[in-house]
Amino acid sequence: MSDIREQQDSRPARQDGDSPEPRRDEERGSSGPRRGKGFFKKKVCKFCAQKLTINYKDADVLRRFVTDRGKILPRRITGSCAKHQRELAVAIKRGRALAFLPYVVK
Repeated sequence: MSDIREQQDSRPARQDGDSPEPRRDEERGSSGPRRGKGFFKKKVCKFCAQKLTINYKDADVLRRFVTDRGKILPRRITGSCAKHQRELAVAIKRGRALAFLPYVVK
């Protein structure tokens, strides 16, 4: 039992300022998070800016918010706000149910 304590005590004492593990910033070699990635233009909600209404009967407008495979595009790609993205999803689903938009494109 005393042998275990002696082995534990034989480790060198940590000096002040020494951290047990290097920080992630130091491992990457960068001074801050995501440097050099560049800036991007913030997307503006088309429906808020132009005061447009979302209608499930307007298939041409809804097709811009659907991929070529028939999936609904996310907010980060379309740039629409949360409120209009929810309305857009409902309108697309209604348009699909009434055959204005396809569920799946072959």
